[in-house]
Amino acid sequence: MDVYTFGTPNGQKIPIMLEELGIPYNVKKIDIHKGEQKNPEFLKINPNGKIPALVDGDIVIFESVAILIYLAEKYKKFLPTEGQARYSTLEWALFQAAGVGPMLGQYGHFAVFAKDKIPYAIERYTQEAERLLGVLEDRLKSNKFLAGENYSIADITTFPWIRAYTVFYKQQLDEAKYPSLIRWMKEVGERPAVQKGLSAI
Repeated sequence: MDVYTFGTPNGQKIPIMLEELGIPYNVKKIDIHKGEQKNPEFLKINPNGKIPALVDGDIVIFESVAILIYLAEKYKKFLPTEGQARYSTLEWALFQAAGVGPMLGQYGHFAVFAKDKIPYAIERYTQEAERLLGVLEDRLKSNKFLAGENYSIADITTFPWIRAYTVFYKQQLDEAKYPSLIRWMKEVGERPAVQKGLSAI
């Protein structure tokens, strides 16, 4: 099983998942700083030219949440097979893919990395980042994990993005505003498989 990836939040999800599953895999590093994601060889795997991507025999998948769903269904872990538990897991995984990842990514770009600081963009994405963190905080006040009482792909897909907010973007989570989110970050971050997955790239 080959994982084409790099040390970004999206790129960290798949090694974490595979470490949680205990499945051997090969990391194929795609250096996005060198533009390797646009090489013709990689574009055959992912025509969108982004990491991560997975090749498992004759199965080729891109988009991190799609890969997580594939692995969860193949190995029957971290995604319930039916009922509310399944759909809660999927909705929170997609909440990350459609909201948390894109909006925190835009926040990081405009507030941290962009050479030209645009006040409107910084204000917009700061507010949206804080709103999304608030949604996660409210969810985790009454749930141990994002989809309920059990650790799932919803947690695996979201953790690297909140970690990026604190590590890459150097933002501290306010203990008064986000106690449940901080508790969840600590619990997920201390999992041995998470630590191994983060160090695999």
